[in-house]
Amino acid sequence: MPRSSLSPVSSNLPDVAERRALQLLVVDDDATQRHLIAVAAKQAGHEVTVAPSVTDAIEKLRAARFDCVTLDLVLEDGDGIDVLREMASAKFAGSVIVISGMDGKRRSAARSFARSVGIELQSLPKPLDLAALRISLANLGKIAMGLPAIHTWGGVANDAIVERHRA
Repeated sequence: MPRSSLSPVSSNLPDVAERRALQLLVVDDDATQRHLIAVAAKQAGHEVTVAPSVTDAIEKLRAARFDCVTLDLVLEDGDGIDVLREMASAKFAGSVIVISGMDGKRRSAARSFARSVGIELQSLPKPLDLAALRISLANLGKIAMGLPAIHTWGGVANDAIVERHRA
């Protein structure tokens, strides 16, 4: 078959021009979880900074601007709520994805607190579903560009995945 008669192969992957790298802060005292989140985010093209403690997270939040923070609720030197309080006092304008092994009630309380101080928060349980994390980050990248969040995984919209874990 002559080359000129071949049609281009379509792809459902977003064009590089359609993506925006997020500046992501990963706050988790578990080295394995930090690594998994960081690798997944880097593979998706995002810039990643890590913080293993409340103290380190607050220091990094004061020193740089982040589009998104992934936040464990239970850290060795404090509580993820302490990080949310610092974010609120600094007028943090990004999004937060709580990634915690705590029960749905505790994650829901964190979400309520975040909303009360004007922070957009999503919640994912541990063990972490990396596909759900990638979808959340892809949607946040779209939102940061002023575009609708339309990424799905296996035909399931991210909102449905997140909603399933809110209970």
